[in-house]
Amino acid sequence: MDLPQLLLVGLVLLLGVVGVLVPGVPGTWLVWAGLMWWAFHVRSDLAWTLLVAATALMLVVQVVKWLLPPRRLRGAGVTPRMAVYAGVGAVLGFVLVPVVGAVPGFVGGVYLYERLRLGTHGEARASVRVVMRAVGTSVLVELFACLAVVGAWVGAVVSGA
Repeated sequence: MDLPQLLLVGLVLLLGVVGVLVPGVPGTWLVWAGLMWWAFHVRSDLAWTLLVAATALMLVVQVVKWLLPPRRLRGAGVTPRMAVYAGVGAVLGFVLVPVVGAVPGFVGGVYLYERLRLGTHGEARASVRVVMRAVGTSVLVELFACLAVVGAWVGAVVSGA
């Protein structure tokens, strides 16, 4: 696969990760489609194995999200701007501490947004608890899976698959 096409696959994967945070955008499926595009062009054992593993993971994530109790996002005060802060925090956490850093990065992004909005540590902390109860579980499950797939793809590309 040539470099321009590899960059386009990376862009689709990035859009998928960001799409997890935007309501109505099928972020998980964009990540899967980008990985499938890459696997069909590379056609190596590693690419096919990664595609099969990612497909299984994405299907499990969809079932888990469906089984989680529905949350009321608006009632908890979740806004699109807060989702951006949380997503940037999760991506930065993932980069700084691979895979496991996504969780504290997500929470840190929400805290930073609430601290800037409310002004005090106590109010921001209380608000983060409410928000995390409302949104944390389902979004984190999906975001973590997408970041894991993207991380595996980056590893495969770097290793030369």
